[in-house]
Amino acid sequence: MADPIRFIDVAEVRARLDHATCIALMRSAMIALAEGRSRQLLRGIIDLDGGDLFGVMPGALDGAGFGAKIISIFPAVAAHGSSHQGVIILFDRASGAPVCVIDASEVTAIRTAAASAAATDALARPGASRLAIMGTGEQAWHHVAAIRHVRALDEVRIWGRAPEKAGELADRIVRDFGLAAQAAASVADAASGADIICTLTGAAEPFLFDAHVADGTHINAVGSSRAGPSEIDEVLVARARFVPDHREGVLAQGAEYLRARDAGLVTEAHVLPEIGHVFSGSTPGRLTASDVTIYKSLGSIVQDLACATWLWKTHRDRVSGA
Repeated sequence: MADPIRFIDVAEVRARLDHATCIALMRSAMIALAEGRSRQLLRGIIDLDGGDLFGVMPGALDGAGFGAKIISIFPAVAAHGSSHQGVIILFDRASGAPVCVIDASEVTAIRTAAASAAATDALARPGASRLAIMGTGEQAWHHVAAIRHVRALDEVRIWGRAPEKAGELADRIVRDFGLAAQAAASVADAASGADIICTLTGAAEPFLFDAHVADGTHINAVGSSRAGPSEIDEVLVARARFVPDHREGVLAQGAEYLRARDAGLVTEAHVLPEIGHVFSGSTPGRLTASDVTIYKSLGSIVQDLACATWLWKTHRDRVSGA
């Protein structure tokens, strides 16, 4: 008789899946993706009225079963909670049976930031200490929480279209992490002197431009997860070493790359081998201290499956040992 399907809610995810643990999970998952030890389809996205989205992400990861994330993205809900709401369904590779259903909102928040932190560790200069956060939504806090594990941060600057939210987030970062943090009056002010920049907005058009970014900066481009909306201008994309999370996905759905390509500034060859190859050491990331590097994050189901499997197995072990 099959075991009952476990359900892991948002509170349990938040209590058990810490950022440091998730960074290690993301490294392993992205190496597996780059080396062909996983399979995933391009995400399916349905545009709903009013800018809302519905997405389905199926895949399989060696050692972690197979499954799918089914998720809605309702930007207006972000003021009251997570804009990403849904479930991850995990199946057992041996039996084919569904074994676990996990609330996807907190997993998505943690694993997205942890993947950026892993990329930052691989691509940012070793002494990078000044972090600029562009955006004040859920991902902003999580990116600080994750990146502090891979770089010793001296300063965090936060820019958002609502200055009061940027100020509130800066105060929270001071309280939660003991880091020096302040709101910035403009994108240029936030980016000035930054070693690491994270773009985490729902912007439809670029707001971070080439002139804002100094040599040697690392950028995590996270906010746009489909073709269309873009946070970074085409000239900056062309200037940078452009590293994708999943190359096939970025070539098809990475808005920043697609805009630069359509402007005639880059070709497909500009998109470097995947971040998993950088993690494994099979391809270089940063070549010189003056390089600008961009990690383009679309998000991959293998990241969710790695988290889901870890949560399920540790949940099962806890229950079995009770």
